[in-house]
Amino acid sequence: MNICVFLSAADLDDRYTVPAREFAELLGRGGHTLVWGGSDRGLMKVVADGVQAAGGRLVGVSVEFLAASARPDADEMVIARDLAERKALLREKSDAIVIMVGGTGTLDEATEILELKKHGKHTKPVVLLNTAGFYDGLREQFQRMEDEGFLPVPLTDLVFFAKDGVGALAYLEESAGLQ
Repeated sequence: MNICVFLSAADLDDRYTVPAREFAELLGRGGHTLVWGGSDRGLMKVVADGVQAAGGRLVGVSVEFLAASARPDADEMVIARDLAERKALLREKSDAIVIMVGGTGTLDEATEILELKKHGKHTKPVVLLNTAGFYDGLREQFQRMEDEGFLPVPLTDLVFFAKDGVGALAYLEESAGLQ
């Protein structure tokens, strides 16, 4: 399965890097392909290293203004013109999406993928990997949106909140009929 992972390229501490590495190793050992922003820095590098070391493939989609940070040994690397094209290519090349910890870029990618799913523009499973409770506030906000009528579909139809990588991958594999 080609699994797109939205995540930060920042250098982060162990509470984020250790679970990210564990999730990456699960992806690689499972024979999955990581589809990611292509960076060879920070948490993106941690995940790419883990997937590659465990036998998985790497498909990166960088963007022109970040091309200098693109991973040189990815199995495939595409350089998009801009962020909009990058997001479209990440979506096109993936069978499922995992949202890991990140900043405004990750949040932008997450909200766009959920908005497209809400409108039926894709049916790919989406998992929000809530490492160290990072997305507790966002989950609460999404729940409020659903409770107050802002979501025309149930939140559970849009996104699955996973506490760890094992739960995230199990949900994706079940959604794909691999279990």
